[in-house]
Amino acid sequence: MFIQTETTPNPATLKFLPGKVVMERGTADFRNEGEAEASPLAARLFAIGGVSGVYFGYDFITVTKEDAEWQHLKPAILGSIMEHFMSGQPVMGGVSSLAEDLDEEGEFFDANDETIVATIKELLETRVRPAVAQDGGDITFKGYKEGTVYLNMKGACSGCPSSTATLKHGVQNLLKHFVPEVQAVEAL
Repeated sequence: MFIQTETTPNPATLKFLPGKVVMERGTADFRNEGEAEASPLAARLFAIGGVSGVYFGYDFITVTKEDAEWQHLKPAILGSIMEHFMSGQPVMGGVSSLAEDLDEEGEFFDANDETIVATIKELLETRVRPAVAQDGGDITFKGYKEGTVYLNMKGACSGCPSSTATLKHGVQNLLKHFVPEVQAVEAL
């Protein structure tokens, strides 16, 4: 098994491409060891000292580090990913819809704005999320209120130094162009 790695705009995060489907549907974002209990692979990665975040996309895994150097962490992460896939264990421990449930959970918007929200979600799904996934992250809709769109940053996007620029100059400009009601975009 050959696992490719790619850098991301976030220097604390690396993207790992195992050459296999990681999450058939949805995504999963783990910010600590407690959350990682839902996934044998995430738990295995958190067992490596210095790992502070794990994110699963369709065909990639992003790992975020704290207080460690990639030259020390990368071999252990590659070994853990390889061992996991060779073991035949599932990526998620029987919680296959976890990511979809979390993505939909807690959305807020006025019922009168349903058409605007549908357009915003469509733009995020077709134009923003595929581009952000290439960098090992994800952006999901959380809410819309009084002209402001609230988004959740995940994976490599969470804590990325360039995420503010992505939001303000990329996503905000795109949404304002196609949805005149949008005045601002904020990360939650």
